[in-house]
Amino acid sequence: MKKLSNKIAVVTGGNSGIGFAAAKELISEGATVMITGRRKEAVEKSAQEIGATPFIADQANLDDIDLLKKEVEKQFGKVDILFVNAGITGTLTPIENMDVENFDQVMDINFRGAYFTLSKFIPLLNEGASVIFLSSIVASTYKPNSSAYQASKAALNSIAKTAAAELAPRKIRVNMISPGPIKTEIMNKAGLDEEALKNIKNYLIDQIPLKKMGTAEEVAKLVTYLSDSEASGYVTGTEIVIDGGMTL
Repeated sequence: MKKLSNKIAVVTGGNSGIGFAAAKELISEGATVMITGRRKEAVEKSAQEIGATPFIADQANLDDIDLLKKEVEKQFGKVDILFVNAGITGTLTPIENMDVENFDQVMDINFRGAYFTLSKFIPLLNEGASVIFLSSIVASTYKPNSSAYQASKAALNSIAKTAAAELAPRKIRVNMISPGPIKTEIMNKAGLDEEALKNIKNYLIDQIPLKKMGTAEEVAKLVTYLSDSEASGYVTGTEIVIDGGMTL
């Protein structure tokens, strides 16, 4: 029997990047998985490709989170694995030039939406369930032009640790995965042209002791590790950094 057989998992932002890789890996280990995303065609296509159940939801929209909760309860009753993965970098800009719309969008998806996804799903979590937040090494770095994104992930780590303490009596574990640079589409959505993206990637690789960027599949294997109560049953409130040594 596979290690996650009979487990129900929900992955937000599961139609691309790390979320998609994690959903695929969870399914390969026997879990039944529902993925969410904002783009109907992309979510349905990704779900069909890996054998997941699709649900169209924007993590920034609290009504969507309510609808997601109701649908999961209707279809599955309870949840064993909740991977709160959806997130954006927003537009990179100095604090002086930050506009309210960009700030709110980053916070609404990365922090507020993640917070209330957890909040709404707590009643559906089985005893011994695993909650995983996709954070980032930026939560403890302070690079120029990335203030809102960095702050959103720092806030996420704070609530994850509080949740770990609150949910421990039910043996529910709450952990964070903080990747360094990973080869996904997220940077392409930051509004940068190809030349700027290439320069950033070369700069990042130069900062990484292992001299390479990570892959979504490597992060996905950490998700399955934290989802498996036999492998990680004594791990909670922990931030696991996967960054090729970048923060050494």
